[in-house]
Amino acid sequence: MKVVTDKDKIEELLSRGVENIFPNKEALEKVLKSGKRIRLYCGYDPSATALHIGNAISINKLAQFQELGHDVIFLVGDFTGMIGDPTDKSAARKKMTREDVLENSRHYEKQASAYLDFKGKNKAQLRYNSEWSDSMTFKDLIELSSNFTVQQMIQRDMFQERLKSEKPIYLHEFLYPLAQGYDSVGMDVDLEVGGNDQMFNMLAGRELQKVLNNKEKFVVTLKLLADDSGKKMGKSEGNAVFLSEEPNNMFGLIMSWPDGVIGVGLELCTKLPWDEVKKDQEILKKGEENPRDLKMKLAYEVTKLVHGEKKAQEAKDHFVKTISNKEVPEEIEEVKPSAYDIITVLADSKMVSSRSEAKRVIMQNGVKVNQKIVNDIQAKLKPGDIVQKGKIKFIKLK
Repeated sequence: MKVVTDKDKIEELLSRGVENIFPNKEALEKVLKSGKRIRLYCGYDPSATALHIGNAISINKLAQFQELGHDVIFLVGDFTGMIGDPTDKSAARKKMTREDVLENSRHYEKQASAYLDFKGKNKAQLRYNSEWSDSMTFKDLIELSSNFTVQQMIQRDMFQERLKSEKPIYLHEFLYPLAQGYDSVGMDVDLEVGGNDQMFNMLAGRELQKVLNNKEKFVVTLKLLADDSGKKMGKSEGNAVFLSEEPNNMFGLIMSWPDGVIGVGLELCTKLPWDEVKKDQEILKKGEENPRDLKMKLAYEVTKLVHGEKKAQEAKDHFVKTISNKEVPEEIEEVKPSAYDIITVLADSKMVSSRSEAKRVIMQNGVKVNQKIVNDIQAKLKPGDIVQKGKIKFIKLK
């Protein structure tokens, strides 16, 4: 496939959703305009059974490079996933087995294909970093670690926070940036894409490419999906929207995001034309339109990418009918609980992750039965009752 060198498309590629470019934008722009086909990747940590909207940001950026004819790799960190990325973690993460990470990543290709093409003429590659990391010896690891200092590692913010709070820092957590960085060497890439929170790990790969392959590696860090206060939408905040969500839930969850996420969401998570996105962002900034209308546009576009136009329209219609007009949906999942007290009903139906969460949601007036708020944690229900948690989750009791 011929590489596209159109200056406007390259400018959009290097500006839309981009936080930083290392060593600089001008150097990467020069390479892209030269017509050289570059190899680039982004790595995905298989710590959950589904990718989420935060992952979709980098997948979308990979897709933009792919559309210009470049060689794209979707890398599953089955090896690094067993170590656990310490980035932004206030405590060491529970380690996973090889079986865990492979099971978690089983549907990643299908989910990523909402944005990325794995079957066309310039198809994306799906790779696993165990290909090169499994064969690394203890001698190799010592030699690799000699390229970094303890001071470099300990200066990371989350490690400083742990030192202040006297929480342990495990040696294997220092090795994670080396393992991720070595992916760049193993695939001999020209560029790595990732969230701005991954900058340290990606720059470790840049250093290793320079030392071990005598090669310049570019790093493109992307903006994070966050509201005006800086609060992220993701797994660590408990508000991630997974790409495995069924259409109605996906649409409704995006509609529950704060208004401060709308502008950056349109920029990062959709394939809408860049000029249209900038226009919408300006409208939001000036307050010329109800933010809810543009949030509806964002929810529709993301749901359409993942589930198709028909399902996205159905999800929009469902939202307008059940949420905006406060009606009960026509089709509701039926559940037969093991007991009919409100706590058991919420737990058995998986509307909450635990009985303690059930109590908290009830006490915060987040549960309705037959469209009336229930705040008694000992309330008894009966077959035929319609239970609602939040704005979008409904069940009918058998």
